[in-house]
Amino acid sequence: MKTEGAKNTADIKNVAADLYWLAFLLTGRHDISIEIAADVAASQDHASAFFGDWMRAWQRRLVIGNALAAVRDELADSARRTEIAQTATPRGLSLSPSVTKADLERALLAIDLFPRASVLLLVFEGVQIADAATLLDATPNLIKKAQAIGLLELTANLGAADAPAVSAPA
Repeated sequence: MKTEGAKNTADIKNVAADLYWLAFLLTGRHDISIEIAADVAASQDHASAFFGDWMRAWQRRLVIGNALAAVRDELADSARRTEIAQTATPRGLSLSPSVTKADLERALLAIDLFPRASVLLLVFEGVQIADAATLLDATPNLIKKAQAIGLLELTANLGAADAPAVSAPA
């Protein structure tokens, strides 16, 4: 049976790993992601279960804000590419139960930064369009377009097991 200290250490490691992965998916850079996750995870307070849940939600927000700030210039460049990109409406998107975390990571990282950030925020993090528009410094219409592009590319990337990943033109 694990002691309370060992359980807390394991919980902290799991939280830090989740925060790192979120930062990595948003930035695509290991070095920045480790820094962001470590800084935010170190602020974890185990005062009570109530504050622990609130703190974990706040930490995710901090990671998102810090990660987007770290890639602000690249994000703006990607947003400009997204504005001129052509898109279709995604239909019938679903993930196979056999998709692994590594498959998902590879498929997401193959997507240009702005559409990837839109998908991560809107689909995976459940951020509202207005809030995503503020975080990404873009109009709601551009966020919706980026989400559509990102979802199409995510589906194509996950469907291409052995083929090279599909992404928006640079």
